[in-house]
Amino acid sequence: MSNADAAGRPLLVAFICNHCPFIKHIREELSALGREYMPKGLAIAAISSNDPVLYPDDGPLAMVREACEAGYCFPYLFDSTQEIARAFDAQCTPDLYLFDAAHRLAYRGQLCESRPRSGIPVTGRDLRAAIDAVLEGRPPLATQVPSVGCSIKWRNA
Repeated sequence: MSNADAAGRPLLVAFICNHCPFIKHIREELSALGREYMPKGLAIAAISSNDPVLYPDDGPLAMVREACEAGYCFPYLFDSTQEIARAFDAQCTPDLYLFDAAHRLAYRGQLCESRPRSGIPVTGRDLRAAIDAVLEGRPPLATQVPSVGCSIKWRNA
């Protein structure tokens, strides 16, 4: 995937990984978002930036398996140098960045209020509202709750 693939379209960049319990908790909803919103014009790219030496379950081969099992219909990319995560200032998995059609950041926040073992259903409410607003040319709500999850597993320098 390149910038040209998302030119003139809203773009969701999702920093995720395979082993994180927060991602396991929301993976079905991420897959559903792709199936629902990509036909409406949203470009989506998921990126794993974790160090695969320390976390082999997050390496490229495991990512292929995960993308198939989760039903991701969007590219799931490996950030081998971790430069992409650093450029975004990504902190955790999930860390969700929604850009409007001009690729201005419109939303950086949580998928919804659900967390593993919270008993709250995964609805994608917050991100869905932001995507709907961007697709309709409106700004998302001003209140954006930061995402919560596992920290990105950085390589030792």
